[in-house]
Amino acid sequence: MKYSFIIPVYNRPDEVDELLDSLTRQTNKDFEVMVVEDGSSVPCKEVVDGYAGRLDVHYHSKPNSGPGQTRNYGAEQSHGEYLVILDSDCILPEGYLAAVESELQQQKTDAFGGPDRAHASFTDIQKAINYAMTSFFTTGGIRGGKKKMDKFYPRSFNMGVRAEVYKALGGFSKMRFGEDIDFSIRIFQGGYACRLFPEAWVWHKRRTDLKKFFKQVHNSGIARINLYKKYPESLKIVHLLPAVFTLGIVFLLLCSLVCGWSLSLLLLFALVICIDSTWRNKSLKIGLLSIVASFIQLTGYGTGFLRAWWKRCVLGKDEFAAFEKNFYK
Repeated sequence: MKYSFIIPVYNRPDEVDELLDSLTRQTNKDFEVMVVEDGSSVPCKEVVDGYAGRLDVHYHSKPNSGPGQTRNYGAEQSHGEYLVILDSDCILPEGYLAAVESELQQQKTDAFGGPDRAHASFTDIQKAINYAMTSFFTTGGIRGGKKKMDKFYPRSFNMGVRAEVYKALGGFSKMRFGEDIDFSIRIFQGGYACRLFPEAWVWHKRRTDLKKFFKQVHNSGIARINLYKKYPESLKIVHLLPAVFTLGIVFLLLCSLVCGWSLSLLLLFALVICIDSTWRNKSLKIGLLSIVASFIQLTGYGTGFLRAWWKRCVLGKDEFAAFEKNFYK
């Protein structure tokens, strides 16, 4: 067995159904699937059982302990040479595993990851959120599959790692948010090689509404400071930009009380987002929604970052005292 797909799931049986269906269409069949239920109140066992004749799929259920520990549980039960970790809200194109295999045949690596895209069936909100998370104007394109990066840090929605390396590193930590970046950092610290596989992309649904999206990116901003406290060298200039953007909005809004023209910069930014997203998605509606999603992405991350910076760097609180809900004990 060369590949083991590890899929943690929490109350998302419909998404698991779509993901497993896409796995049945893989051109490369040398894999097993480990679905691990993380204390769900809406289990997906019946869905998984329905694929027993079409996939080498195994269902496990455990008490809730967060996605990182759930992946670790699945890894312990697996038999593959490589572990491929996916979020349950992903769908794979039929050539995904073939693309992984092609990259590994060209050059072996200890860990890898791929980008994500929006599927044609996604809602307009999901497409707008996908734009906000992958656009050059919001994240600098670092999550959109750029090849020219000094280091590539795979995220857990689409991450592969040799089973031996996973075991040597002890798997994921107990962090609730940012645990995948924490793991990626430890891959490099351990002296292991990690590469981007640009053709091993997935369709990633992310969040289904803007309120959930704000909560997600806000917690990501918090996680970035928690990561900084553990690994000071991990903080880059690009990670500061959402906080600067957020403070800039506050400044421009205050200035608008005296001079209304100060809001022209925000309007210009919104126009650029709308034009770019409309062109990419061939939809003015998605372009307009992308304005909202982009402002949520930047201010959500920025406020989380600033909030965590104040509590952890200024007030000196430890990670559990400052953000107890962001960790599993």
